[in-house]
Amino acid sequence: MEYMIGVDLGTTATKAVLFDDQNQVVTTVSKAYPLYRDLPDMAEEDLDEIFDALMDALHDIVRDAHFNTDDVVAAVSFSSAMHSLIAFDEDWQPLTRVITWADTRAVKYTEKLKKSGLGDQIYKKTGTPIHPMAPLSKLLWLQAEHSDIYNRAAHYLGIKEYLFHRLFGTNKMDISLASGTGLFNIFNLDWDEQALEVTGINKEQLPTPVEPYEYETGMATEYTVITGLPSSTPFVYGAGDGPLSNLGVNAVKPGVAAITIGTSGAIRVVSDQPVIDPKGRTFTYALDKDHWVIGGPVNNGGDVFRWARDNMFDAEKSTAALLGTDAYDLMTQIASRVPAGSEGLIFHPYLGGERAPIWDANARGSFFGLNHRHTRAHMVRAVLEGITFNIYMVSLALEEVVGELTSIQATGGFARSPLWRQMFADIFEQPVTVPEAFESGALAAVIVAQKALGKIDDLYEIEKYVGNSNTYQPMPENFEAYRELAPIFIRLSRQLQTEYENIANYQRKHASK
Repeated sequence: MEYMIGVDLGTTATKAVLFDDQNQVVTTVSKAYPLYRDLPDMAEEDLDEIFDALMDALHDIVRDAHFNTDDVVAAVSFSSAMHSLIAFDEDWQPLTRVITWADTRAVKYTEKLKKSGLGDQIYKKTGTPIHPMAPLSKLLWLQAEHSDIYNRAAHYLGIKEYLFHRLFGTNKMDISLASGTGLFNIFNLDWDEQALEVTGINKEQLPTPVEPYEYETGMATEYTVITGLPSSTPFVYGAGDGPLSNLGVNAVKPGVAAITIGTSGAIRVVSDQPVIDPKGRTFTYALDKDHWVIGGPVNNGGDVFRWARDNMFDAEKSTAALLGTDAYDLMTQIASRVPAGSEGLIFHPYLGGERAPIWDANARGSFFGLNHRHTRAHMVRAVLEGITFNIYMVSLALEEVVGELTSIQATGGFARSPLWRQMFADIFEQPVTVPEAFESGALAAVIVAQKALGKIDDLYEIEKYVGNSNTYQPMPENFEAYRELAPIFIRLSRQLQTEYENIANYQRKHASK
């Protein structure tokens, strides 16, 4: 039997998924690690913790597979969270932890770049909106506030590039992840001269861009011993988690949108060429040089639901633990008792600033319309609706750029919730299809590996393997409530922007005391 391993490098965990030669899941292993938020707006990871998570995941999955002597792992392929940055000195010693996409300490320098007009020029060549998430902004922050690190830095990598460097001694970055740095010209597929000039770095400090189909062999002996994988095993670079999510749910044809909500979220469609939004609201990232993913990411997805669980539903957490059930299931049961629209309670889910569609790292969350009738049940339903309204607002911007969305494929943790699936169908007024296979990112990484090794001719082979799908039809009885509330949600998000910077600065000032 010939197997492949798809690895999903996430923000708070690394997951390894073993697939057989029919691309069916054999087993999965997940290894969690903390996201460090020691200071306001910080969101960092520890390099060793992530490396150890990868080693442990690969070791456990090989152990649990109980391979026969003639079985082989044909490849390991990667899906990776985007926008991370690590600085190294000339001897490849790390000068920082992993500065993740969720880190917004570069907000001041981002706003300055946006106001200068240079930001718009760079966006139109790189396809990455000007936002603190991007390594472009993080470099400006390091230069201004950590000049000791900036001046010593000889190399900059993201988390996947660091793992490959440690395993194989390489210095490469796939063009999918490169296209999310804000430093990469998506039209000539090379590092952008203007972006480099703005940040003050040069090409020699950045990895060599490669296709997602490139792979490495010759893993160091100490790591073959840990993982149980032969040194000859190809490790395929793969791509960013967002582009691979589209592939993994077979949302690669024109007009087919993929919605993913995990810790964060996004809505994306695929084009055969880069497409730039004149208003700067959407990103354009590569899947490969022939497939471009246009969409909008949101900071606030499942993490907001977790915030609601941790701060409003302590009793349910305890009850779920005693019953051996999921607290989220109890919460959605409670929310389902409330009618669509939460009886006029609106929640803006901007607990961690926001990317699309408002691109404001100072954005903050709020309940609007709260009155004596509202209970915790209303609040949790409003939280779910608020996350969904926000994705819907992104979809309106996306349609201006790429045209009408004809269907929606859904994936991510939220797709396990029937209430949330129905909510998406009702708010979007479109059927929402949820593929049976939840490991879509890892499956897509394996499809990339199969193309890299010449086992398939094109990525559209994915259609054979996404499995059966469940489709949720919109319920007309909920249209009226959502049609009335959606415009209020959108208008409020714009009106509140006038005060986001003021309240964010107040919070930063008092959080530091």
